[in-house]
Amino acid sequence: MSNEEHEPSRTKVPMPVATLSDPHLGDAAKHPSRAEAIIALILVVAIVLMAGFGAAYTQNWDPWIIGGTLGAGMFLLGFGLTAWGKYLMPQGPFVEERHLLASTPEERDSMAAALVERSTVVVKRRKLLGGLFAVGSGIFGIVALFPLLRSLGPLPGTSLDVTDWRKGTLLVDSNGRTVDKGTLVVGGIMTVYPHGLQNNTVGQSVDQTVLIRVQDSDLVTAEGRETWAPAGYVAYSKVCTHLGCPVGLYEQQLELLVCPCHQSMFNVRNGAVPQFGPAPRPLPQLPLYFDSNGTLRAQAGYDQAVGPGFYERTTTKENGT
Repeated sequence: MSNEEHEPSRTKVPMPVATLSDPHLGDAAKHPSRAEAIIALILVVAIVLMAGFGAAYTQNWDPWIIGGTLGAGMFLLGFGLTAWGKYLMPQGPFVEERHLLASTPEERDSMAAALVERSTVVVKRRKLLGGLFAVGSGIFGIVALFPLLRSLGPLPGTSLDVTDWRKGTLLVDSNGRTVDKGTLVVGGIMTVYPHGLQNNTVGQSVDQTVLIRVQDSDLVTAEGRETWAPAGYVAYSKVCTHLGCPVGLYEQQLELLVCPCHQSMFNVRNGAVPQFGPAPRPLPQLPLYFDSNGTLRAQAGYDQAVGPGFYERTTTKENGT
């Protein structure tokens, strides 16, 4: 007796090829065309919002616009994809008749053809939504790079080493008014900037300098600085050497400049050497002189980098000399 005679009989049930009329591939939505139009509109709005986020970020618009466009765009993109899957994808269930696990070559070919056909039908039916989702995802992928690339900013170059103070630069206040011998009384304090940069972003951050009149006569804060503080006017960088906060408080009785952030204290008579707090270095001092008109000017720029330490800093001076 042959092996075929001992082989149990079985019913071969080939897997049917899917068609558009297959009820298993039906849409969950009662009105598929309407659902498709609504989802398409949602994805279009998401695309506009994603593009709006890119524009808002590059143009530095208000934070609420940047956050709002990004959040709403991501929400609508995800909502559209979720709605697509819930209402327009095949609702099933997909059931295959039970048969022996061993499949014939014809059955395997039929299964492969059916799977390919099903996936092709699903994609072909929703080309518009697929294209819109692809566009929205692509725009999001592009604008998501904006914060990474733009926030890095330009290379600092020598901007961390030097300021805009130069030989002969006029000292002016925030309104552009110059300083003469009678501007401050003993114990007076003000913030000054290089002339013409008082309203400039860099001038207000890197160049800001605190000017104090400690006494009526010339002041020597350290050896080699005999001419730096004429008529008791002494100027120090306002950028704290700890973390860059503006050192704008002055304790007149103790003659100490105080950083309001972490309470570093600098003695104005000895070159602003730290007396207390976490600041590791003195505040750089700006050398001053009065011109022939009695107007206060800078002898030169700062002789060392202002602000906190950074990895390329080359100066290790403790008193600025």
